[in-house]
Amino acid sequence: MTDHFRLLHLSDPHFGSERPVVVRALQALAQALEPSLTVVSGDLTQRARPHQFRAAGRFFGALKAVTADAPQLIVPGNHDVPILNLLARVRAPYALFCETFGPDREPVFDDVSVLVLGVDTSTPRRRVDGEVTEQQQQRVSAALANARPEQLKVVVVHQPVAVPADSQRQRLLHGGQAAAQAWVRAGADLILGGHIHLPFVLPVSEAGDSMAGPAWLVHAGTAVSDRLRMGAPNSVNEFRYARESRSLRLRRWDFDEASESFRVRNDQPLPLTHSSLAD
Repeated sequence: MTDHFRLLHLSDPHFGSERPVVVRALQALAQALEPSLTVVSGDLTQRARPHQFRAAGRFFGALKAVTADAPQLIVPGNHDVPILNLLARVRAPYALFCETFGPDREPVFDDVSVLVLGVDTSTPRRRVDGEVTEQQQQRVSAALANARPEQLKVVVVHQPVAVPADSQRQRLLHGGQAAAQAWVRAGADLILGGHIHLPFVLPVSEAGDSMAGPAWLVHAGTAVSDRLRMGAPNSVNEFRYARESRSLRLRRWDFDEASESFRVRNDQPLPLTHSSLAD
């Protein structure tokens, strides 16, 4: 046993375009890491088709089995809303997602060490872009403000609230910057996401994006898909949180083609500057 809470963060598996060798490697990694919680920030499928949801459901069922039944928190992405089936997109856009992963598209995980709040930023009105509503912003802010001081406070979205380069600004979450600022003011430590298939870490403040502040924006690349971009490999994130000291460490695991396994690519502390119990 460990005194650290371990959170495994993966995104954009896009079942329907998965690489079997990477799927096997991720199962092996998850079994070795023994996460306390697995968080998935959207785009479970490639085209929201029934057989793709079945494949995703089998994978996450198997992942749960090899991680000692560790809980999973899963939010949808834009690819989990039917694109080609217009009737389903209008009448029941989330039917297959809810059938596979449960009816709650904005799940919450709350324990002594960690509070994780899922936010569904997908919308049938937009094919690619996402949005966060004022109601969602306020709901998450209230939950963060009521969290215990010693908890790691995490918000999970799909599309990014900030990006590392101007070339990706068109992929930003609509309403995301204002929401992120509100969530940081309310006490958020981490905002997790995916969507652009590029792993990155940015500091976020209540004053604006990409500025030094008390919270971190951390995105994962695509976990198992062949939809790789800009030379970034398949990747997932592992966080280790010590509640007593409120210390957080991030390890990024990249898929290594030569060994057909995930290897640590980056290992760094993420200082948390929100008030702790000792303050």
